[in-house]
Amino acid sequence: MLEMLRGGGLRALAAVPNPGQGIAPPGSAKLLTILRWGAWGVFGICVLGVLLSGARMAIDRQGGGGHGEHGTTLGWTLVGCVVAGSASAIVGALS
Repeated sequence: MLEMLRGGGLRALAAVPNPGQGIAPPGSAKLLTILRWGAWGVFGICVLGVLLSGARMAIDRQGGGGHGEHGTTLGWTLVGCVVAGSASAIVGALS
């Protein structure tokens, strides 16, 4: 009896269809437009972050302060840029 249930369960699992990549639903072009606008804004913020880090380095150097904090700020800004630049690859790897 147990063997019959186990075999039937395996056949049921084997019958699950593979949806593949799927197709986009109607209206998805508007969602893609919003995502592209968001990506454009994020990349603009990344460039602004790098520029502000450079300005902070120059100001701290001029005043004799800073003591390496600007390097950490630039490092985290660049990490954010890498994550934003590879966002679709990261999501693709997870799905």
